[in-house]
Amino acid sequence: MALRAILALAAAAAIAAAVPCRAEAPSAPAPQALPRASASISVDGNLEDPGWSGALVLDHFYETSPGDNLPAKVNTTAYLTYDDQYFYVGIKADDPEPSKIRAPYVERDQVIGTDDNLAIFLDTRNDKRSALELRVNPRGIQADGIYDDANGTEDFSPDFFYDTAARLTSSGWQAEFRIPLTTLRYPKTDPQTWGILIWRNYPRDSRYAFHSAPLERGSNCLICHTQELTGITRLPSSHHMVLAPYAAGSNLRHRDDRSSPFSTKSDSNLGADAKWNPTAGSSIDATVEPDFSQVEADVPQVTVNQRFALFYPEKRPFFLEGADLLNSPIQLVYTRTLTDPQWGVRTTGKQGPFSYTVLGGEDHGGGLVVLPGPAFSRFAPQDFRSTVALGRLRRDFGLSFGSFMFTDREISGGGHNRVFGPDAQWRATGTDILTGQYLYSSTEDPTRQPFFAGQSFDSHAATVTWDHQQRRYNLRLRYNDYGEDFRADDGFVPQVGFREGNVGAGWRLYPTGLLNFIRVYGVGDRFYLTGGDDLGHDYFPGIFFLGRHNLNGQVELHVNKVPVRAELQTQKFLTYFLQFDPTRRLPRITLQGRVGDLIDFDNGQVGKGTNVSLAATVRPFVHLTLSPAVTREWLNLDPGDSRLYTALIGRLKAVYVVDSRSFIRAIGQFITTKRDPGLYSFPVPNRDGGFLGSVLYGYRLNWQTVFFLGYGDNGLINESNTFIRTDRSLFLKVSYAWQR
Repeated sequence: MALRAILALAAAAAIAAAVPCRAEAPSAPAPQALPRASASISVDGNLEDPGWSGALVLDHFYETSPGDNLPAKVNTTAYLTYDDQYFYVGIKADDPEPSKIRAPYVERDQVIGTDDNLAIFLDTRNDKRSALELRVNPRGIQADGIYDDANGTEDFSPDFFYDTAARLTSSGWQAEFRIPLTTLRYPKTDPQTWGILIWRNYPRDSRYAFHSAPLERGSNCLICHTQELTGITRLPSSHHMVLAPYAAGSNLRHRDDRSSPFSTKSDSNLGADAKWNPTAGSSIDATVEPDFSQVEADVPQVTVNQRFALFYPEKRPFFLEGADLLNSPIQLVYTRTLTDPQWGVRTTGKQGPFSYTVLGGEDHGGGLVVLPGPAFSRFAPQDFRSTVALGRLRRDFGLSFGSFMFTDREISGGGHNRVFGPDAQWRATGTDILTGQYLYSSTEDPTRQPFFAGQSFDSHAATVTWDHQQRRYNLRLRYNDYGEDFRADDGFVPQVGFREGNVGAGWRLYPTGLLNFIRVYGVGDRFYLTGGDDLGHDYFPGIFFLGRHNLNGQVELHVNKVPVRAELQTQKFLTYFLQFDPTRRLPRITLQGRVGDLIDFDNGQVGKGTNVSLAATVRPFVHLTLSPAVTREWLNLDPGDSRLYTALIGRLKAVYVVDSRSFIRAIGQFITTKRDPGLYSFPVPNRDGGFLGSVLYGYRLNWQTVFFLGYGDNGLINESNTFIRTDRSLFLKVSYAWQR
């Protein structure tokens, strides 16, 4: 009854807030006509080319943080123009103290808030919903991704073709962007209207944000504030094609233990990614043998004493086209469930108010599949081949939308998982968002004892959330209902068989001094089994704050009750997060963790536990970045504070960036867990762990034309605390992108 009351309250509050107001976008600067370039432009960081003469000038920037749309503290001037092939942006970033500019050499996509940078948010469909985000720092190094207003995410996984150049000057720094029209997705209209928002990150005594348009505090969107560029004419109807084949070879030496000799295995792989844009608003992607070989290893996480599966991000290029279209309230799509794809085809596009993406492929399996439950998730080997299809069709209604999604995994030899259903988001006002999704799943497991018995079952999942944002406060109501047999094998849904009601509210303050933003809030989260039995709760007050030197912190005090071996156990604990950016040489320090009660899920008891993580970014000079990080977690049980386990993770990443195209990266990471077997109700090793080390040289002409040469050295730690080297590998990859 309480959950139904919360759901009814959410709907009533959203309707009450929405009815008096029309659904319209927040105000933005007046539209500006975008002129064509009067002459050629060379992308070299010099804004004196004659092609910049007559460009549209945007020189009114606002300090949106920490100030509230104040005149920017330093001058920023942007120049915009285009021709038959490219869209150009030139920016002059004045600085009264150029010696304080933070301009390190970093890897691609590592242009972040610790350092000076510029970003272009470009909404070529002018739907004020999502935008390309293209960044550059004073060394001309790029970072790119997609900003999605539907869920407020900034995803730097996707990559795009564009050119940048930048240079430091006696009065600050300046940069140029040359963005191929073939990179952009725009409608088939003439003339066109695009949206643009330019952001300058200016880290000094505080982290200042300057935007080319005012941003209302309490607004529930960012891209909705873009300024319109009008009069864009005679754009090409793109027939752009990219073919990026790759060849990779490896030599692996492996052994199972110290007494065994190394065995040697050489392997080679050929694969390719292809992209064709039949129109400027659509794309078709294909891949053969996509791989993870061009990216670093996943950052390790503590896996001992966990109730549910852990999430890792997608990194393979094929799966990232139109990635924002696959975001939904329930994570129905998680492409890393395709553990060994052999091929894939995908089409993505937009026609009028309709956007779509459809993907199909074959997965040869391997790894593990998550089997969710109400109190914990289990794993089963995914030792089967399958074909996968998934897609989404979305229809926009102003800033609101409705959509339909589906996923389908058909298992070779019998079995399937099919999920489909609608979702919608209603931006009732500039401060209210109502979001909901309903999914139906049909599952037939394969017959592979002991994990799968060929059973068939159907179920559902549903969620609805109302968010209300104001300058001084916010409210949030959420209701979730996941059937006990719901499965999304192509997504990431580690918990099912429960109903949840969540209520949250916060109050916002904007002081001056050391802190410039404080939010005090409280959250109540209540869980029930689908049959109505109590599944626990999580109640907590919290405080979040921002301040000078990008200081930000958060503290929460939780009273948490969760099921453990068919009983509810209560734990009280405090979580904390603290981060700040002190200097150019020490651009970031992060401390986070929890302290208090900690449940031993393996043995069904409550003890005292601590988790603490400390990470830093150290930059001895502009070409070298060191990123040390350490995490330690332990759990003590009464009586006598007996130590159940201690888990330790250490990681050091060192990157020497020669220039914007080449780098050397070394990573060493280890994890070790020490246990007291006498405190467990089942056999466990007293110690285990492992080490992963790698050195990689990389050269990137662009994100798909690359050369990589790497060496890996891995090992295990056994019960006697002896390190055993198990793997040595040498790796080579070459990829080249042909464009037409």
